[in-house]
Amino acid sequence: MHDGCAEGPDHDPSQLTPAAMADYRRILWIVLAINAAMFVIEITSGLLARSVSLQADALDFLGDSFAYAITLFVVGAHIRWRARGALLKGLSMLGFGLWVIGSTIFHALYSAVPLATVMGTVGTAALIANVVCALLLYRHRSGDANMRSVWLCTRNDAISNLAVIVAAGAVGITGTGWPDYAVAFIMAALALSSSVQVLRLSFGELASSRRPAPTDAG
Repeated sequence: MHDGCAEGPDHDPSQLTPAAMADYRRILWIVLAINAAMFVIEITSGLLARSVSLQADALDFLGDSFAYAITLFVVGAHIRWRARGALLKGLSMLGFGLWVIGSTIFHALYSAVPLATVMGTVGTAALIANVVCALLLYRHRSGDANMRSVWLCTRNDAISNLAVIVAAGAVGITGTGWPDYAVAFIMAALALSSSVQVLRLSFGELASSRRPAPTDAG
């Protein structure tokens, strides 16, 4: 699973044309609505199905909703504010990864075998939702830490959804919850790895924004 930032030249979203900025904001509102709806669906299904990977994916949808809201607030602002927005998103990804690790350990010790049918059905719906979001965000995948983190979150979600679907099949075949727990750990590893990248980019941009602008000699 590749967890690096998408390749492409940097560009400053504050320099986008008014039409491009309006298009980016419209897309962010759409993906925010999709992610908020999927959070409600997945957290409910995850609790009913006793699936830690579905619950983890639901919290990821919630974190992404938070991330898109931050991006809507800072897009087009000064680089320092955009870097701070990316910093908050990186910290939320870090927190998500740590929570999933703790929750998975708890479920492995105390929870019953999850319902494979519910996992597979909801995981497929989540995959469709994230593919739609990824297609909408694809042309905005390159840019500063804030724009890259938006694309990174969405792409990782689609990868996680595929893993949940595979885990559902494995749970059904083995009759154990270990495939569910394994996928949850993978999702946590993705979140932690991505958070490091986003935090590194945002700290770099914050440092750059504090440097005095060069002056012409003479």
